[in-house]
This record gives sequence, C-alpha cells and structure tokens, in this order.
Amino acid sequence: MIIGICGGTASGKTTFTQKILQNVNPEYLIHIEHDSYYRDIDMLPPQLQENLNFDHPSSLDNQLFIKHLKMLQNNEPINSPIYDFTIQKRTKLTKFIEPKPIIIVEGILIFSKKELRDIFDIKVFIDTDSDLRLSRRLTRDIHDRGRTPDSVINQYLKTVRPMHNQFAEPSKQYSDLIISGNTNNYVGLDLLVTKINAYIHKGN
Repeated sequence: MIIGICGGTASGKTTFTQKILQNVNPEYLIHIEHDSYYRDIDMLPPQLQENLNFDHPSSLDNQLFIKHLKMLQNNEPINSPIYDFTIQKRTKLTKFIEPKPIIIVEGILIFSKKELRDIFDIKVFIDTDSDLRLSRRLTRDIHDRGRTPDSVINQYLKTVRPMHNQFAEPSKQYSDLIISGNTNNYVGLDLLVTKINAYIHKGN
C-alpha cells in the first residue's frame, strides 16, 4: 500500500507523517520524501534556475522518483538521493531503502502529476491556512537551513505562493482524505492508522 501525504509548504505534512510512524510498527513501513529528489540547482530548467524556483514540478526529478516507487512496489530495494538544502544540491551519499508493505510518500507536489497520483492507493491532503504555513516556514528555514528572514519572505512571495496556487492547492481535488493542519490534533489520523494496521494484519 502506498499512501501519499500532500499539502502546501509547512502545512504539517511531516508532523502528520511522524504521528503515523508512532502508531504503526516500523517493521512494516517506510517513509520517503519527495524533497529528496530535487534537481541540483545547476540542473534546473533555465527559467526555474534563473528565478530560483524550487516550487514547480519540473524542479524535481520525477522520472527517478516514479521509477523508485515502482521498484519498491515490485519488492526491489532502492538507493534514494540525499539533498542538501543549504547548498541546493544532492550529496554524493544515498539512502538504501528496502521494500516494506506500507510506503508513506510525503511532498508538496506529489498530486500535481497524474503518473504520480496513479501510484497512490490513498491520497491525503493536509489543508492549512496560508498565514500559519508562512510562519512555520520562516521558523524552519531560518533555524534549520541558515536563511535570512528577508530571503524567506522574498522567495515565498516570488515563487512559493504563486506555485502553491497553481499546482499544490488545485491538486487537493484528487485527495481521498482532507485533514486540517491548523492544529496538531489531526482529526482523521486514527482512521488512517486503523486502515494501515488492518492492511498489515490482513497481509500476515
């Protein structure tokens, strides 16, 4: 079973995913982030490179991402890339991932491409107010990625917000479950965890 967790920047996707991981036996589950598949800054399409636009679907290596998900579906291990956001490039290291019955896939743009959507058995969208997402992103990028407040806000206004409105927000229509990310008390979490554990129990 492959479950997609989508939502805008800093919507709470990772927090929601961590809560799933806390309630499911890790022996049966793996977690993959779409962010790991960003292209190196010098490998972006020219227009995206010029505007430093990392919020367009073409900024990610979706061909490799889809290939890896299908390999896991076929019970084949993968070597997932590791992306360094401080230098905006992949590192030379990779992460070895063995297939497991449940795959949680997390990302802002995972529902924006049909070929990707078709892979997911369950599609979850974390819907969070834009002002709260901006506040969370400021905190994260300043503390975790060494950014300045001005650079975060400028990027948000220049590319993050318009790309969200063009790609992420419209992709909500494809979700099977919409969950509010305005609080950490996610309504619907228990429902999803119950379904996952039932799937694991059935397989055993």
